[in-house]
Amino acid sequence: MEFAFTDEQLMIRDSAERFLAQASDSQAVRAALRRADDYDPELCRRIGQELYWPALLVPEACGGMGLGFVELAVLQEQCGRFLLGSPLFATSCLATPALMLADNPALQARWLGAIAAGQACATLACALQPAQVQVHAMADGDGYRLHGSHAQVIDGAQADLLLIPARSPGSTGEQGISLFAVPADTPGLMRTALPTLDQTRRLACIELRQVHLGDAHLLCAAGQAWPLLRDAQRIGAIGLAAEQLGGAQQALDLTLAYISERRQFGRPIASFQAIKHRCADMMLQVECARSAVWYAACVARECLAADGDPAVRSELLAAAATAKAHASEAFFHCAAESIQLHGGVGFTWEYDPHLYFKRARASEQMLGTPAWHRERLAAQLFGEHA
Repeated sequence: MEFAFTDEQLMIRDSAERFLAQASDSQAVRAALRRADDYDPELCRRIGQELYWPALLVPEACGGMGLGFVELAVLQEQCGRFLLGSPLFATSCLATPALMLADNPALQARWLGAIAAGQACATLACALQPAQVQVHAMADGDGYRLHGSHAQVIDGAQADLLLIPARSPGSTGEQGISLFAVPADTPGLMRTALPTLDQTRRLACIELRQVHLGDAHLLCAAGQAWPLLRDAQRIGAIGLAAEQLGGAQQALDLTLAYISERRQFGRPIASFQAIKHRCADMMLQVECARSAVWYAACVARECLAADGDPAVRSELLAAAATAKAHASEAFFHCAAESIQLHGGVGFTWEYDPHLYFKRARASEQMLGTPAWHRERLAAQLFGEHA
């Protein structure tokens, strides 16, 4: 396929870069690290109510801009470049696609409208395998009673809405899994912020203690939510890969700037052949990841518009697995090389490479490691159930 950005996509990229270069520069990121459990509320307000970034993907019928996933991936790449600390990823790349794929118009109208207006942020409690769903939904009169927990929910302590998968008693595998929309103020919902390696992204443990919910909180038919949850997580993995691509590119740019200034033996170290080779390897990995990410973003756009087309869903698995594996490895390689090529100061607090290294390592584990995604891809290629 031939891919090129439209003028509108270039405008989104350039405006995001200008804003984040000031609002999320190195000094702002370091200030955010000192915050205990939350993000900068003023930055989040500007993103949601002035720039309308959460509205990019939301359909126009729900008050959003109605743009595609490619536009959101363009934005995510810039967020990764500047290590933006905000609930934007969880809201736009995880919760919003899940709500768009849902079969509950009332929930969509309520929450997608609030997200588009910058009045609510949301997240999805991910479970890459059906066995990871540890919340149980017991039938209780006219509704359900949820009990159990989800560990390491992205922005779980900050979200106004949590999308929680839960399993009916006695069910196994992909059967019996439902997806509930749970407002953060629901009685019995407990949220505990967790310490993280990457302090620019928050995680939380979500515990449900006999939480009572009705049918109105179901995103689709009871017990039939696994395909929706699976596709939403794959789309989220593509959004995360776009963010990792931006981080990898910035790690490379930081390195190129430093080696052009650092001098040894009377000349910049960038002139040494061994340094050139290592930078060329970094660039190669970045460009391979870039191709995979933009192809996957196009597939995600089609998936959100295809209304359950099996061919598109099958392609989504391969595209998400390829993009996430390549972007994870490219980001970690570039961040590690950046530390090495900065020499003795590379790992110190005063220089930025360690910030990208932490984000690279943390995001590599998030939504599936490269090895896990390659297993999914191999299972699909060999005709096994993925």
